[in-house]
Amino acid sequence: MRFRQWWNVIRKSAIDINNNHTLAFAASLSYYFVISLFPALIALAAVVSLLPIPNLFQDILDVFARVVPPEGMGVVNKVVADVIRPHSGGLLSLGLLGTLWSASSGFAGMIEALDVSYEVPETRPIWKTRLLALGLTLLVGSLLVLSFLCMTLGPHVFQLFADKIGLGPTFIFVWKYARWVVAGVFVVLSIELIYFIAPNVRQRFAQTLPGAIVALVGWVLLTVGLGVYFEKLANFNRTYGTLGAAIALLVWLNWTSFAVLIGGELNSEIIQERGDGKLELKHAPPAKVKPVPSDSAQLAA
Repeated sequence: MRFRQWWNVIRKSAIDINNNHTLAFAASLSYYFVISLFPALIALAAVVSLLPIPNLFQDILDVFARVVPPEGMGVVNKVVADVIRPHSGGLLSLGLLGTLWSASSGFAGMIEALDVSYEVPETRPIWKTRLLALGLTLLVGSLLVLSFLCMTLGPHVFQLFADKIGLGPTFIFVWKYARWVVAGVFVVLSIELIYFIAPNVRQRFAQTLPGAIVALVGWVLLTVGLGVYFEKLANFNRTYGTLGAAIALLVWLNWTSFAVLIGGELNSEIIQERGDGKLELKHAPPAKVKPVPSDSAQLAA
């Protein structure tokens, strides 16, 4: 696209962020994601416990702590303290299905919010959107776990595999830095999947890339900014007492949701700018049948 088209996309996206009440939707999504976060961690702990890597779940939590504010991470550590104990392997049972269903609540809210961002009606049946939310939970969750694994499994772990399959020290040196790039690719793919599957809009998968990149960059900047704000300016423990850590976690989830919705607004405007200004629905509403005039109406005519 030309510079003028990109300017129109940015200008219209900024207008739509206000008109579509994106901040309000982000606040509601933070509520859904708080409900979803801990069931998702329980499911993750159950699955990770099957892998022959000691303390893997704790290593994933350590990586998670790099992006979550310290105050909010304190709440996460307290809640999952029982999950990472040795007996947690019993979680992998029928109860895991219920846990995944609860974890999909956040993505169910995301589907509704992205429909508003793309300015399209939701014409799909409710059972289908709920199954989509469950599928997104599994797909996006798997990609995010792979991203965390890339950051967790450092060169010392891959050295064990490299020796067995004959890879030299060059691979270990490259992986030391490449793992962060691979982790970022998995995160971008997970955001693209949300944009591609969630809204009721037909689009190519490649069309979701600009919004996914903007969402990731915006999320990193917002997370860094929140870290500085929590450390230097805010004192939630003094203001909210024992609820301070939970409030900090909610604020971070709020701005995380906002970053994802900004990317959705941007993708919507790019599609409309490149096309004819209209978005095609995945599931078109049923056509309205015109009533057949009765015999009496025909005689009156």
